[in-house]
Amino acid sequence: QVRLVENGGGLVRPGGSLRLSCAASGRDFTHQTMAWFRQTPGKEREFVAAFSAGSFGTYYSDHVKGRFAISRDTAKNTVDLQMNSLKLEDTAVYYCAARLGGYKSTTRDYPYWGQGTQVTVSS
Repeated sequence: QVRLVENGGGLVRPGGSLRLSCAASGRDFTHQTMAWFRQTPGKEREFVAAFSAGSFGTYYSDHVKGRFAISRDTAKNTVDLQMNSLKLEDTAVYYCAARLGGYKSTTRDYPYWGQGTQVTVSS
């Protein structure tokens, strides 16, 4: 059974940093795509960043480009999201997701999801 577990969320002031981590078990995603999405109440889940191991490519939404960085540790089957220069509008539940295959940015293309971790940016 595939399981994705996120950790690292919390409360941070605007301009601060947080690092999220997601550990995958039950399947080897070494050559597949792992991604981060986020969701706020009343809104659809939106793409944040992805790492496609097959192409070693990284992809970001325009909202986070230049501030967030996604990285993979294929030996550990983990994916991290370093979030810098956090803004109030980054407040959301952040979800780790995985798929077999190359990069996609839509939720329907990811069959595997974590339970989510809350990130709150507040002064």
